[in-house]
Amino acid sequence: MGAVSAVLLILITILFPPIGVWAVAGCGMDLFINICLTILGYIPGHIHAFYIEWVYYDRREQSYEGRLVASRAPGVYSENVQSGGHGYGTIAQPTV
Repeated sequence: MGAVSAVLLILITILFPPIGVWAVAGCGMDLFINICLTILGYIPGHIHAFYIEWVYYDRREQSYEGRLVASRAPGVYSENVQSGGHGYGTIAQPTV
């Protein structure tokens, strides 16, 4: 199922890059940057969109393997992308 959604997301991103960024990052600074880059030129919008998607799926794969990434990806402002989609859970933080 994950591979099918990734391929579908890539096809959507080829047609219109901001929709692909919105699908993984939501409505935020990454989407705004991608819309601006797409308006300035079609190719920079694609480069940014595929970078955001690559970071998202790479972090997602690392979290499934149990590896935690300590550093933030440069140029990515969405916490959803930084955590690979696992940052919006309702896990209670331990109290000290």
